[in-house]
Amino acid sequence: MNTIDRDVVIVGAGATGLTAARALVREGHSVIVLEARDRIGGRLWTDSIDGQMFEIGGQWVSPDQTALIDTLAELGLETYSRYREGESVYVSKDGVARRFTGDIFPAGAATEAEITRLISVLDALVAELDLEAPWEHPRATEFDRISYRAWLESQSADAEAIDNIALFVAEAMLTKPAHSFSLLQALLMAASAGSFSNLVDSDFILDKRVVGGLQQVPLVMAEALGDDVVRLSQPVRRLEWSAAGATVASDELTVTAKHVIVAVPPNLYDRIDYVPALPRLRQQMQQHSSLGLVIKVHATYATPFWRAAGLSGTAFSPYQLVHEAYDNTNHGEERGTLVGFVSGERADELFALDPADRKQRILESLATYYGNEALTPAVYYESDWASEEWTRGAYAASFDLGGLTRYGALQLEPVGPIQFGSSDLAAAGYQHVDGAIRVGQRLASTIIEATKG
Repeated sequence: MNTIDRDVVIVGAGATGLTAARALVREGHSVIVLEARDRIGGRLWTDSIDGQMFEIGGQWVSPDQTALIDTLAELGLETYSRYREGESVYVSKDGVARRFTGDIFPAGAATEAEITRLISVLDALVAELDLEAPWEHPRATEFDRISYRAWLESQSADAEAIDNIALFVAEAMLTKPAHSFSLLQALLMAASAGSFSNLVDSDFILDKRVVGGLQQVPLVMAEALGDDVVRLSQPVRRLEWSAAGATVASDELTVTAKHVIVAVPPNLYDRIDYVPALPRLRQQMQQHSSLGLVIKVHATYATPFWRAAGLSGTAFSPYQLVHEAYDNTNHGEERGTLVGFVSGERADELFALDPADRKQRILESLATYYGNEALTPAVYYESDWASEEWTRGAYAASFDLGGLTRYGALQLEPVGPIQFGSSDLAAAGYQHVDGAIRVGQRLASTIIEATKG
């Protein structure tokens, strides 16, 4: 067992941990980053599958994500716009695919008006929310005790409008059924994007991608820090702590430090043996926060055939197995790639099937949007983050009913020399790389200020 000493130990080489490491190293602190995986990036992962580059994890950049945009500029990484020319596709409950342009899909005048009204109501509620402390809203307790689905049903009798407004937060973002989380959690999700209107605007929220993949962000950060700072295949097993500092142990290393940053998703906190144990309320908190479930589907074809048919590639439906899909063709490629998503209870259903049947069901759903050419991709791959030992879900942790008001403020508090943080705990940029960077900057600043003078 190798024993070393550092000012700060960071657990996790994702965007949060590496952002914090960079800031601390710049200020002269000695840092080590211990990463359980054999690769950099956490929930960012760009890989080649059968010769085709896929962004297996996070990938998009939106205009409000200024912390990410500034970081991309600093790292010298280029972006390009997602393809969006042509018509979008919406599939209604009757299974009919309808083309449309604009923001509101073709669901009949009454339903379209109701969707517009509900978006306006949600925008107004989001505007009242303190993004940094949603639990302080005057009606926070009320909003946190009713499920998002139940609240929508109390606001409207239009089933199709409800199904679609639920989709934007539930399957599309939190990757959980809309009955399993609160209205307050839904409002926080929308507030993190600036408004509910932003959240439902795919041209906004899924604006650009990074040339070579978004994993370039942590990869470039880690390269600059060097192998002495960033250590792979070092899952932290034990963390002994006191007011004076901590000792952090992996299978091969023991590190003593004054400060610790645990920069992993909340559902992984208990993979570490804390000595003494974490306070009772923190242990309770971790039992009421969980990641959702999603299958991210990648399908590459000889050409982007949908473009020739006048389609943008944007397609969605709360009634389809693949609830949303987009043109995900890589920069400069002649091949065409679609990316689609299957979330929540529908993902449960598919994981009960054997891989061949699951693939067939997914491709049939894509064909409902794009036609039979979608049935025969040259390369096909399913990202299953729930099976990743050091992730176990997607895209970020959210609380169950009542959890946000009960534990929301607590999740941001340190325990002795230990700080916890990741995109799961972000305000602006929640569950995105932008939020991860913001949290990393905040955690580093806390240590830097505490050690000055």
